[in-house]
Amino acid sequence: MEQERPRRANADVPPLDVDGVRTIEVGTLIWLVAFVGMLPFYGRLKDNGHGWWLWTCLAGFGLGAIGIEYCRRRRARRQE
Repeated sequence: MEQERPRRANADVPPLDVDGVRTIEVGTLIWLVAFVGMLPFYGRLKDNGHGWWLWTCLAGFGLGAIGIEYCRRRRARRQE
């Protein structure tokens, strides 16, 4: 005898209105804080072969700034 599967109720849940702007802003801010936090230790980082960490944070901040603008433009196009 075949066992009957439980039925799933279809819930009318509206989709989340997530455009990614806040997520990108937070991530970009974290990269900036990391850059500023490591800046006083650049000499020690460079001496230990980790000077690239500082520039990675700066690149993350720069790419995040581009991402913020991209997400804002995308949000504006979707709202039109």
